[in-house]
Amino acid sequence: MIFAYFLSQRYYLLRVNYPPVDQQKVKSVIQKTLGIIFLNIISISIACAESDERAAVKLINDMEAIYRGKASTATLTMTITSPHYKRTMKMTSQNLGKEFSFIRILSPKKDKGIATLKRYKEMWNFFPKINKRIKVPPSMMMGSWMGSDFTNDDLIKQTTLTEDYALSLKENDSDYTITLVPKEQTITVWGKIEYIVNKEYRVPVAQKFYDEQGKLIRTLDFKAIKNFSGRMIPSVLIMTPLNKKGHKTTIVYDELEFDPEGIVETTFSLRNLKKRT
Repeated sequence: MIFAYFLSQRYYLLRVNYPPVDQQKVKSVIQKTLGIIFLNIISISIACAESDERAAVKLINDMEAIYRGKASTATLTMTITSPHYKRTMKMTSQNLGKEFSFIRILSPKKDKGIATLKRYKEMWNFFPKINKRIKVPPSMMMGSWMGSDFTNDDLIKQTTLTEDYALSLKENDSDYTITLVPKEQTITVWGKIEYIVNKEYRVPVAQKFYDEQGKLIRTLDFKAIKNFSGRMIPSVLIMTPLNKKGHKTTIVYDELEFDPEGIVETTFSLRNLKKRT
């Protein structure tokens, strides 16, 4: 009885000294708190996504510059393989930043002197047999370069991956994988590109190209890391179209020199394009 009396008095005091809680106010406080927590989570997620995108942009820029530096000159061998033939071409390449690029075929004799020039976003081919310079329209950028499995855009890099694609980044213990999805205004046949980068050497391992339905159409593999002017770089690139059985194109960097003398903007002129050297 005494215990029951004590409890009743305790309950009375609580009611007297502590009026009932306003449930609407409690609900409002909880909603505001949850809103703040949700906004913080969103802010953190956005910050992480932006950080990943910045890291992806830096990786792509580093990979795209790996063969050119500020300026470069190279001697390359391209081998085009199909079920019916194999064709090999020797060529030279010169680059100045990402704005200027020059490729000239040295052999075989029937192709000698054919040249490709890129200035900013424009591209020209020169064919010495007919002594004609032809400007390549944007609609032809995804066309084959000299019958190879590389496109005009692959060779002269008119499309800027970090500007024309939205990037996201994932990683495992050995590699980074950057997924590139074309922006709405980007003209391309690809629905997605995956760019795989080796963590240890910070060099490209592979690129995978998908169509708009998500089907893997071709792969570009980077192999045989060599030392060029103190830089460890894959010396062999293999482009394999998966929709053309038995086809592939291999590019081998025989020589690669960075920041050579004499590579200036005037090197990449329309006049030099027509030289027959």
